[in-house]
Amino acid sequence: MAEAGAIGSPQLAYRDSNSLHMSHNTNDEAPKTVTLYRPIGQKELDLIAETGWTAFPPRLYFQPIFYPVLNEEYAIQIARDWNTKDVNSGFVGYVTEFEVEKKYLEGFEVHIVGSLVHQEYWIPSSELDQFNEHIIGPIRVKCEFR
Repeated sequence: MAEAGAIGSPQLAYRDSNSLHMSHNTNDEAPKTVTLYRPIGQKELDLIAETGWTAFPPRLYFQPIFYPVLNEEYAIQIARDWNTKDVNSGFVGYVTEFEVEKKYLEGFEVHIVGSLVHQEYWIPSSELDQFNEHIIGPIRVKCEFR
């Protein structure tokens, strides 16, 4: 296992009527991007590399939703505890980190699927190409688990 860098996820600011509002708290200027994470296996990593680290590959027919997560801790849990035990992931888990335009993400609800750390967006697979267009900068590999 190799981990790189510090956690760069947004900080939870407040919650009202089932939506979470995020803040980076770095300065007075509102952030233009949100840092997201995605735990992936070897096949997906290879497909991302083929794009020049700029896009996530289309989902498979049985994957109607694309699930980027809002914090590194949750992504690590999935990559370490699930992907490393999954033949379809090549028994390896990677945590990717990337920036998405904040204004674009305002059209999606944050879902909590366990404890407060388990926050994710549910992007319909049919909208993944549009999601990819709103990624700013490269998709980066933060850590690897075997």
